[in-house]
Amino acid sequence: MLFAPELVLLLGSLLLFFLSLGESDGKGARNVTILLGLAGFVLSIITLFQEGSLFMGAYRIDLFSQLFKVLIAVGMTCVVIFDGEMKGISARMRPEYYLFLTLSCMGLMLLVSSVELITMFVALELSSYSLYLMVPMRDDTGGIRFQMEAAIKYILFGIIATGAMLYGMSYLFGLTGSTHLEVVVPKIIELSASSPAAILGIALFMFGFFYKLAVFPFHFWVPDVYEGAANSTTAFIASVPKLGAVAILIRLVVMVGPTGGDALVNLLIVLALCSMFYGNLSALVQTDVKRMLGFSGISHAGYVLLGLLTLKDSGFATSIYYIAGYLVMNLACFLVICKVSKNGENVSIDDLSGLHQRAPLLALTLGVGMFALAGIPPFVGFMGKFMLLTGAYKAGHLTLVILAALNTAIAIYYYLSVVRIAFCNDPDERPSVSVDPMTKLVSVFLMVVIIAMGVAPAKVLELATTAVRSIL
Repeated sequence: MLFAPELVLLLGSLLLFFLSLGESDGKGARNVTILLGLAGFVLSIITLFQEGSLFMGAYRIDLFSQLFKVLIAVGMTCVVIFDGEMKGISARMRPEYYLFLTLSCMGLMLLVSSVELITMFVALELSSYSLYLMVPMRDDTGGIRFQMEAAIKYILFGIIATGAMLYGMSYLFGLTGSTHLEVVVPKIIELSASSPAAILGIALFMFGFFYKLAVFPFHFWVPDVYEGAANSTTAFIASVPKLGAVAILIRLVVMVGPTGGDALVNLLIVLALCSMFYGNLSALVQTDVKRMLGFSGISHAGYVLLGLLTLKDSGFATSIYYIAGYLVMNLACFLVICKVSKNGENVSIDDLSGLHQRAPLLALTLGVGMFALAGIPPFVGFMGKFMLLTGAYKAGHLTLVILAALNTAIAIYYYLSVVRIAFCNDPDERPSVSVDPMTKLVSVFLMVVIIAMGVAPAKVLELATTAVRSIL
């Protein structure tokens, strides 16, 4: 039972592999993938409060890991359901596409339970290689070719981040003589106050996960990959892998301890500010919705770091709360993009004109998602930012809080510009958008979660805090 969610995805991947061997339009593979996502979600809920170690202590199941697995399964299922037509992927490629999507999610589930450095590396690469293959799978019959450029950039930047991460791992192993976190963490905490090599090793190891989270300066792949990949692929990349990155960053930040964290805290402050300013200022001038959300994602990565740099369990819990909220906010926006896109093409901001008349439910979903991302109450984005800023202020980072609040004001402009066009402009002969019942269900689910997490965050925060304390 401890390994049940991963085992289901592994067996499901084998089934999808056999389905990909014959000629198929992908409908059977899609149904299998939805069932796998739901099964992963149910099994993660069942095992939420179970604990144990597997594979000679390299793999640990606890509340922390299982909470992230629940979120990963939710993200996977939502993406597969709301882009059921898979307009951006040719029919002959869809079985393989669902196979790699499932493998990527399995890699992320393995990652959040990994407590040994080599196991972390293997799980991260399993997830990453699947994404490297999903990006260029976009259908090019409409003359779209820049998905190949996006895939090459994604791979090249991934190689650089992986190299830095391996270099950091070698430092940690050299200093401690072990790759197991239960041995590494106490020794690194002891060394971090006096050994610059310990802090350098942690920082280099974190670079691989900064890349996943799209933290400045590991963000250069983001706008091109978001724009070049198919809409459903971008929806997945923009939301689900970030969960795994946050989970491992929390495990790594724990290593510095309360006494040796000054250097790492200063690094996180600089990266957070650069991510927020670069992301928000770049998003102001974008006309492609996916590209705008890409730059927006860079800025949100900066907000996540605000919780990590406090070096407290409350700050870590708030980061988990915020990235969970970001998952549903982002999925709500990409649901609209996938449905408005007629043949899988990219959607410009002007293409959303008159959406309130063409598809009222989609317009409402877009409005809720954008308001939440902008940090407007009573949605989860506001509550997340409020608690992150409060935690950073209590930790003594007043200047950082002021600059982060300024960035929130900048972000409101471009988020609300999208809402204004969707609700205030005329359709101008643009066709109505049909929405199937399953997509309507997912849309309502996402809106309810966005509002519920914003209005009543206590239960989620309490669960996240308990999860964090289980690994401290």
